[in-house]
Amino acid sequence: MARIALIGGHGKVALLAAPILVGAGHDVVSVVRNPDHVSDVEATGAVARVLDVETLDDAGTDDLVRGFDAVVWSAGAGGGDPERTYAVDRDAAIRTIDAASRVGARRFVMVSYFGAGADHGVPEDNSFHAYAEAKTAADAHLAVSDLDWTILRPSGLTTDPGSGKVSVGADQPAGHVSRANVAAAIAAVLESPASVRGVYEFNDGDTPITEAFGQGAAR
Repeated sequence: MARIALIGGHGKVALLAAPILVGAGHDVVSVVRNPDHVSDVEATGAVARVLDVETLDDAGTDDLVRGFDAVVWSAGAGGGDPERTYAVDRDAAIRTIDAASRVGARRFVMVSYFGAGADHGVPEDNSFHAYAEAKTAADAHLAVSDLDWTILRPSGLTTDPGSGKVSVGADQPAGHVSRANVAAAIAAVLESPASVRGVYEFNDGDTPITEAFGQGAAR
């Protein structure tokens, strides 16, 4: 059993991931910004903690992740405001990565997006540009950290039922993947030492999730 901090605990993926992790015997603390979301989180079996990662300083972020074995970053500003997108998706994520390294929360899973990277190709006049830049910066910071990290890059998210099967690889075009499959992927990589230092772009597909993320790190 591991103690897992699930950052962005009221997100649609996180609400699906929490009961999987709790069901596997883990001690899950879901971090939410809005006190009104506590009951939704507690219904998953996780413990809710109300904190705003956007406004935490370094010491507060250290306190947030201290005592955990693993951190799952599934938070996001939700788009719309570039300034807040950078504040949450880049700056708060980077603070959390650094804090995890300082306090010994060794395992770190980042939920990113399909296509993130220096070559993301999103033009500056596109409303998605700030998000692409923010996620790319956070991913890059994690990749050079001393943590046991995994970066998940799902393609376009859907509300379809989870199939339990995906297609992994940067050599495929971006498509779609259910949030339920992303939640299952989070749980799978946390159980898979072979996924450490792996970057996984994925769509819904035909490979069982336990195999897709359990046979060695992708690019």
